[in-house]
Amino acid sequence: MTRTPSTGRDPIAEARRQWEVHGWEDAAAGMTAVTSIMRAHQLLLARVDDTLKPFALTFARYELLTLLSFSRQGRMPLSSAASRLQVHPTSVTNTVDRLEAAGLVAREPHPGDRRATLVTLTPEGRDVAAQATDALNRAVFTQPGLDVGDTEHLIAIVGRLRAAAGDAVSGS
Repeated sequence: MTRTPSTGRDPIAEARRQWEVHGWEDAAAGMTAVTSIMRAHQLLLARVDDTLKPFALTFARYELLTLLSFSRQGRMPLSSAASRLQVHPTSVTNTVDRLEAAGLVAREPHPGDRRATLVTLTPEGRDVAAQATDALNRAVFTQPGLDVGDTEHLIAIVGRLRAAAGDAVSGS
């Protein structure tokens, strides 16, 4: 991952200062939180992208492969995948298109519903999912940039944010 050289100044802290100078004190903390989360997202996504690049996967494609690898038969309806991944069905369709072109998944008719389509993990898809998971575990997930206590605290805080937005969250 390439890093932007630091100027030694925290641009998010400067943005907060500017919010306060401009009379938006009541919104300054929220702006700082949102901007900080967005920056953290950029940093983590760059690490994930770098790790998945050798597998020719995006995180969305990796998530779908992994979801299928966790299912009992390695397959599920497209609508179930969209629901479990919390994305629009069109996003799953596009992801399946790309994974299918790479030979990692296949579409098949649903045996009990002529209107539905199943997405099925191929043996190659299962292998790629396992290899990518090993790489992500080593390079990102075991070392997200926080110690275990801070990681658990962050999970709880973000869980409250998600729950407030209507997500189903365990422990909320």
